[in-house]
Amino acid sequence: MKISRRNFMTLMASAAAVGALELTGCSSSGSSAAASGAASAGGNGKVTLWATGSDNVRQIYESLIADFNSSHDTQVELQYLMSGTGTQSLSDMLVAAAKAGQSNTDYDLVDFSGDDLSKIVSQLGTDYLTKLDKSKIPNASGVSAQSSTATDYVQPFRGTTVILAYNSETVPTPPKTMDELVDWIKANPGRFAYNAPGTGGAGDSFARTSVYNFIDDPAAATSDDKKWEDQWDEGFAFLKDLHPYMYQSGGSVVYPNKNQGTLDLLNQGEIDICPNWADMVLSQRAAGTVSDKIKITTITPSFSGSLETLAIPTFGSHPEGAYEFIDYMLSDEAQQMMVKQMAAIPLVDTSSLDLTGYDDLKDLDVSNFRILSIGDLGTDFNERWDNEIGSLG
Repeated sequence: MKISRRNFMTLMASAAAVGALELTGCSSSGSSAAASGAASAGGNGKVTLWATGSDNVRQIYESLIADFNSSHDTQVELQYLMSGTGTQSLSDMLVAAAKAGQSNTDYDLVDFSGDDLSKIVSQLGTDYLTKLDKSKIPNASGVSAQSSTATDYVQPFRGTTVILAYNSETVPTPPKTMDELVDWIKANPGRFAYNAPGTGGAGDSFARTSVYNFIDDPAAATSDDKKWEDQWDEGFAFLKDLHPYMYQSGGSVVYPNKNQGTLDLLNQGEIDICPNWADMVLSQRAAGTVSDKIKITTITPSFSGSLETLAIPTFGSHPEGAYEFIDYMLSDEAQQMMVKQMAAIPLVDTSSLDLTGYDDLKDLDVSNFRILSIGDLGTDFNERWDNEIGSLG
């Protein structure tokens, strides 16, 4: 029997009351569209795609799905959970469904970022993910990028990375290494900012990479083992040392809210350099909301990047349709749309893509991305940052 998200949420609440199932935090933010999607998925070729993130991700998915649906018998429906809304996370929902022993659900296809994928694999292994048959994804033959987690169970379809965004008029020669960046920050107090880690991925990447630069074992970067927390001390001391040199307002250091907060300060001339997402900077520059003088560059060791991936849960309803949409996402048409609408880093051969206005993407090699995927340790990390750095004032 197929169970919709709405009925599943009811089951979760009932089970929690009697302690019969091991389910995590039930959310009441269901959607009637989810229920109707579940009722029809698999029966008439409808695939339900689940994703989470910022609003620009929702917008590009709506465009991609409209394009796909216009030319395929299989139809895709989007269920989108906006990040930072305080509702139950998508990864928690999937873990709950798996532990409840559900099958034939509307979790047909799921978009995973690095941390969400790490959480799923940490709690469930790969038993609830379909090992992908690449013969059903012919467009994947031209993609060399691979996920560092659950490699055979997810298909990367776009890249993203945190870079240094800078004002090319005030910083004609930007730093190329972390040491050079630190020297610049201390020589130019108040002209650098990173957003509070818990409010956006760019600040999170700056803080995490700063701390993990002091951990020699590369295994730490993709582990959620709490033992690594014992090795955070040196990195947090480094962040504390940088604190007095950060952007100030009203005589106090301010860590902006969200990635957009730092980009706004840079665009307004309040600061000269900040970490930010490459796609955010380039897409807003192309739209004219960010000045042409704002450029991007990478440093060594790099900030973290990630590969967005698609996975097919074993408890979904329409795996063949899911394969069809994954293959579409690796087509030149879909990759071009992601470049133009969100400045995504393409994973296919770019020789057939038009990168006009996004030429910076040519220099962002996904093979050089530094992956930091620490799962639930991210919560502990942000709490420690709030207590030790954010509270300094």
